Amino acid sequence: MEKHIKSKQRVADFGEVLTPSHIVDAMLDLVRQETERIDSRFLEPACGTGNFLVEILRRKLEVVKKRYAKRQLDYERYAVLAVSSLYGIDILADNAEECRRRLYQTFDAAYTALYGEKTKAACRAAVGYILSRNIVHGDALTLQTVGENPQPIVFAEWSLVNGSLLKRRDFAFHEMVQQASMRELPLFSDLGEKVFIPEPIREYPPVHFLELAHAYDDQLQP
Repeated sequence: MEKHIKSKQRVADFGEVLTPSHIVDAMLDLVRQETERIDSRFLEPACGTGNFLVEILRRKLEVVKKRYAKRQLDYERYAVLAVSSLYGIDILADNAEECRRRLYQTFDAAYTALYGEKTKAACRAAVGYILSRNIVHGDALTLQTVGENPQPIVFAEWSLVNGSLLKRRDFAFHEMVQQASMRELPLFSDLGEKVFIPEPIREYPPVHFLELAHAYDDQLQP
């Protein structure tokens, strides 16, 4: 049986109710094409333990498997890209941590099932690093991290360039939300209309995706 609440107190304090899997599936089926596009980006501003993000990742990894399983490096490259496309915020630290763990385990189970002893620690480390950046212990209403020293939430955008290189650009979440709201333009569109294109606050040189975990000296999100 699925557990939809952790405690009555958490429901009272935070309105926390975990979405059951059949509702997750039904909602994601409404945008099935996007959930199966490897590089389509998803942000869950109250991600909880990751019910939506885990299912999206599972769907994306099925596509990666079908297309690239015959060549391990290709599979690794696009599996890492699939992980990098998912973002989450949760106000509760244990939820954010569990969401990261579940996403990592979803990737690791699929990766290990395909390649067994041929799997690479560097690939796992890259996924772990991306999740440390993309799943944030924060408040989607204040647009800040949660803790003793709250900071504006910053998200990293990851893009494949020149084959196996990943390009990272950091964006301040509050600027993206505020500017998009002021201009009344969507952040992304496949329909051809005008969109708001945010400016990064920092850009990094491209690095090989298997070197990602050791490429940066920045601090992790609280």
